[in-house]
Formats: sequence, structure tokens, C-alpha cells
Amino acid sequence: MAFRLTLGSRGKDFGRAELSRSASALVRQTLGFPEEVLLTISEIDCGDPACGGAETVVLVMRPGEKTTAFKIRMPMAAVAAQDIATAWAERG
Repeated sequence: MAFRLTLGSRGKDFGRAELSRSASALVRQTLGFPEEVLLTISEIDCGDPACGGAETVVLVMRPGEKTTAFKIRMPMAAVAAQDIATAWAERG
């Protein structure tokens, strides 16, 4: 299941916030994280063609543990459950 960015009447920032919430829910569902695990999801684009474009960065914050980060090498709007599972498994 992929999700797509849909901009509402409130503009681009609102669309990004909604996309981030949807991505967070998909990460939580895919990886089975309970509500006490905090997630931060953002999209970065270094602007250098050698970087390969936008990436989605996920921070997983479990109570009492160090924050874990992993990247999904595609824009947030293109991420599907399988991409999340693969990136989590390959995080090293």
C-alpha cells in the first residue's frame, strides 16, 4: 500500500504534515510499534544530483533506549510498507 501526497485547501505545509502523519502510521503498522514508541519522519533532498534525489528519514524513539534512525531512499510520498520493512531490515 503506497500513499500519495494530497494537498488540501490549507496549502503545501498542511499537505506535508498530513503526509508525515500517514507515513508515521504506516511505519507503526508495518513494524508493529506500540503507541509509546515515538516516530519522526522527514524528507531530505541534498540538492546534489549525485545524492540520488529525496530520501525519507525515520527516527524511532523507544523509551529508555537510544534513538534509531533509518533511511528509505525515495520521497516520502512514494514509500510503501515493503520499502519500510526492507529499510528497517537493512539498517545495520
